[in-house]
Amino acid sequence: MSAWSQMKHRQQNNPAPKTHPSASLAVPSYHRILVKHGLIEKTLSLPDAYKVFLKVGADPEVQKLRRKVERGNKMKHVPALYLATAMALQGMTKQELESLKLRIEENRA
Repeated sequence: MSAWSQMKHRQQNNPAPKTHPSASLAVPSYHRILVKHGLIEKTLSLPDAYKVFLKVGADPEVQKLRRKVERGNKMKHVPALYLATAMALQGMTKQELESLKLRIEENRA
């Protein structure tokens, strides 16, 4: 058997790599972004987390920072909204994040 046919044969015998057990239960990026920045609890339901994410995205301070990020990176595809929002939140100080959290909670009540 040649080296090529041995490699080909070995490749056919190997099963497909297993996906990570949590991959099927993956949490959406908007949920991870909000949890990372302390804007929601990890246990908040996905629909509620998405509502909060939309409120965060609608916040004037976040929009201002997001525009700076978008202009700098020339983002045009849909996931860019999540990335730009995440980058905007990352650029905020702890104090700015706390005031954002208070504004969102006021809107939720």
